[in-house]
Amino acid sequence: MITIEHNENLISVAVFGEFTLADYKEFEEMVNYKLKFGGPVNLLFDLRDMADFTLDVAWEEIKFSRQHARDFVKVAVITDSQWITWSAWLTQIFVDARVLVFDDEAEARTWIETEEEPAR
Repeated sequence: MITIEHNENLISVAVFGEFTLADYKEFEEMVNYKLKFGGPVNLLFDLRDMADFTLDVAWEEIKFSRQHARDFVKVAVITDSQWITWSAWLTQIFVDARVLVFDDEAEARTWIETEEEPAR
């Protein structure tokens, strides 16, 4: 099960229990909607309460990341799992966004909501 919150340029997703393909499709729909009407977004994934994910979710995530390689600015992942940390690192190969992993929600939110100076 997932919950999704969004505002102008941030989509926050929390996963509880098993992360299923139906959950991922719900996330994809929200991202596509936000991209269509607002451009690149930041993502905040809270995976601390995720028990597991299905293999089809992993495959869908790879396809989605490649398809949306330039549509994200920052991606913050909150987890205490080394496996998820490794997976987030792997995602950086497919997206042109800053991806950081946090074990503290407040730190993740501070980073994701902070405007960064454009590169010169």
